[in-house]
Amino acid sequence: MKRRAKKQEELSIEKLQGKVGELEGNWKRALADYRNLEKRVREQQKSFVRLANLSLIDKLLGVLDDLERATVHIKDRGLKLVLDQFKAVLETEGVREIEVEGKEFDPEAMDCIEMVEGPKNKVVKTLLKGYTVNDHVIRPAKVQVGKGK
Repeated sequence: MKRRAKKQEELSIEKLQGKVGELEGNWKRALADYRNLEKRVREQQKSFVRLANLSLIDKLLGVLDDLERATVHIKDRGLKLVLDQFKAVLETEGVREIEVEGKEFDPEAMDCIEMVEGPKNKVVKTLLKGYTVNDHVIRPAKVQVGKGK
């Protein structure tokens, strides 16, 4: 009798250990799923903030264009200071002007508005400045490109 009871007890222990192992595996998978979910939510939040920032920056670029046009016609030290400060704020947010004048035409960073006389496939004139944010083009430069001789 004792042997039989001992054997049944061993079987019960094995079953319980198996169940504990199964539950532990389920727990570890659930924990990993939860951590992955947390990571995905954080990335989505960052992406949302980036998109919101890009939208605002895109709107501010129109204001920057107007300020720059105003400084061409109005020679005022205060206006120049405001323009410089505005540019500095944009730069702290990662906004950089795309340098295009005299460069090879790059369709990733530029829109060709017109083909004119000049060196083939070289930017002859910038009609509207282009900008990047952290190396991502948010507004391509509008340019005239040389068509050669």
